[in-house]
Amino acid sequence: MAPQRRAAPRGPESGGPAGGPGRGGRRHSSAKKSRGQQESRWRWLKAAVLLSSAAAGGLLSWNYLRAEDGVTEVLARHGENLQDKFVEIPCSEDYDSHKRFEGCTPRKCGRGVTDAVITREEAERIRRIAERGLSLGGSDGGASILDLHSGALSLGKHFVNLYRYFGDKIQDIFTEEDFALYRDVRQRIQQRIAQAFGISSASMYLTKPTFFSRINNTEAKTTHDEYWHPHVDKVTYGSFDYTSLLYLSDYAEDFGGGRFVFMDAGSNKTVEPRAGRVSFFTSGSENLHRVEKVHWGTRYAITISFTCNPDHGIGDPVLM
Repeated sequence: MAPQRRAAPRGPESGGPAGGPGRGGRRHSSAKKSRGQQESRWRWLKAAVLLSSAAAGGLLSWNYLRAEDGVTEVLARHGENLQDKFVEIPCSEDYDSHKRFEGCTPRKCGRGVTDAVITREEAERIRRIAERGLSLGGSDGGASILDLHSGALSLGKHFVNLYRYFGDKIQDIFTEEDFALYRDVRQRIQQRIAQAFGISSASMYLTKPTFFSRINNTEAKTTHDEYWHPHVDKVTYGSFDYTSLLYLSDYAEDFGGGRFVFMDAGSNKTVEPRAGRVSFFTSGSENLHRVEKVHWGTRYAITISFTCNPDHGIGDPVLM
């Protein structure tokens, strides 16, 4: 708050000689001293306010950056080779608004990470399938998808059905061995999820969308490129009960940013991608999540999703 304005002090010229020159000088000296002390106090107060504001602003900025980074706990580091890591958490109510399937619909919820299901060599082979398929198209923005089940392929700002769009050329891109490896990898991931949640893998059905993703730091051109928003899979896709991701490239080596973030109340848990690493979780609001923006390089992964409802099941892709 600025100090109140004061009338200009009256000097001998305007004050008259009533008190004599000696007393007038003492009053003038006392006023100057008082004013100097008050200005000094104002300068100190102003400095204190600025300092406290800067500190508060710095704290808010730090908290914002901390929340934006989401780095409060790393659930799985890139350099670790995890046999199995599983964290059980309370289930949300999302499953109550859908038909329940006993022995499959989640009653035990949580999230897990393992490097022991898919080898790095297998991940490299799977990645080459993605690279060959995505070489036929790709988004104008930073996020491209390839769905071998439906045939959906990013192309510019749109999607095409690669099986119809490219026809017989597909035989030159993919092989039966590619699709056999794809099925085998899917089955092993499905079995690992069933084991972690204490259900039968036979009660789970592959569901859509299940797709490859390729993400880089190109500016988003459409909403389909904005992969970084927080979301809940069960809310976005009602059929999802269990979600898994198989990472096909390495955090900090092939790309920067792009970590997977579980957004828990009061703290976030991050998964640093590693080729061959499988991250899996129940698909409800208990596992609100997002992916950090990729800052450099290219991030490859495949999302493989499962439902308990046979009406929403899809088959493995076949080479047409």
